[in-house]
Amino acid sequence: MPTNTSSPAVIEVTPYTQQQPRWYCEQLEHGKVLSFRKAPFPFSEDDARFLLSQKQTGSRFHKNISYRPASDVLKGADPGADRERLHTIVRNFSREVTQFISSFLAPYAGKLKLDFASFRPLEEQGRDLPLHKRNDLLHVDAFPTRPTRGGRILRAFLNINPAASRVWNVGEPFHEFLPKLKHREVITPPPRNPALTALRKLGSRIGLPVPDRAPYDEYMLFLHDWLKENTDFQTSSPKWELQFAPGSCWMVYTDGVPHAVMSGRYALEQTFIVPAQALVSPEVAPVNVLHKIAGMEAIQI
Repeated sequence: MPTNTSSPAVIEVTPYTQQQPRWYCEQLEHGKVLSFRKAPFPFSEDDARFLLSQKQTGSRFHKNISYRPASDVLKGADPGADRERLHTIVRNFSREVTQFISSFLAPYAGKLKLDFASFRPLEEQGRDLPLHKRNDLLHVDAFPTRPTRGGRILRAFLNINPAASRVWNVGEPFHEFLPKLKHREVITPPPRNPALTALRKLGSRIGLPVPDRAPYDEYMLFLHDWLKENTDFQTSSPKWELQFAPGSCWMVYTDGVPHAVMSGRYALEQTFIVPAQALVSPEVAPVNVLHKIAGMEAIQI
C-alpha cells in the first residue's frame, strides 16, 4: 500500500502505481487527500512560467479565472493576445487531468461529469472577503448554481508556485464529524419556500439559468455557511495542517472533507461531479450519511 505521511488525513502516492484504482477511490471517498510530489500528468514549465508572468506584469485578475469545458469558455481574464494563450493552457490542463483521473480512478471512468476548471493567482493569506466567501475557514463545498443532487464533488489541484507551498487545514470527514455535531447542535436549514421551489423547477425546465436545487443541495449550502459561522467548530474541531509543496498535485472530495486554504497563490484546479452510481463506498457519501441521521429523512435528491 502507499505509505501514509505524518498526517492521518493525507496519503502520498509515491511511487505512482496504477495497480490499485479501487483502493484509491475508497480512500478518497472515506475522506483522505491523495497527494503527488509531481503532477502525474503533463504540464509544461513554459506554461507555468507564462501563468506566473501574467500576474507579475500587472494583469488584472478576478478571484480566479474559470474555464467551462462543456462550452470551452474562459471567464475572468482580460481580453488581449495573452488571453488566447491562457485559454489554451487552462483547456489543456483540464483535458490532461481529466484523462489522468479517468485512468487512475478507473471505477469512475465514463461516469464523471466534468465541471469547471480554474486558475487561482491570488495570495490566500489575509484576503479581505465576506464571511461566507472566506477560504481560510473550515467548510465543505456546495455550489449555489450547480446542484449535484447527491453527486459528490471531487477536485484535483496543482501548485505551480515555484517558491511556496499551498497550505491547507483539513478536518474529520463528513461521516465522522456530522454525526458528532448533530448530537450537540441544531443544524436545520430554514423551511423551503414552495412557490420559489416551483418557480425554480419551471425555470430550469424551460432552459432558464435557474438552479433546480434538491433538498440535499439546499442542506449542503446551509451547512457550508453554518460551518463558517460556527466559532466553536472552527476553533475546537480536530484539524491537520497540510503543506502542498511547489509542483505538487493533490485531490480530495471537498464536499466531504472540511478544508480551509490558509496561504498560497498560483494554483490550478479541476472539479468533477461523481454520480452516486459510480461510488465504491456509497455508505459514506454525504447524502447517505444524512439519510442515516435522525431527523434527516427529508434530505432527498
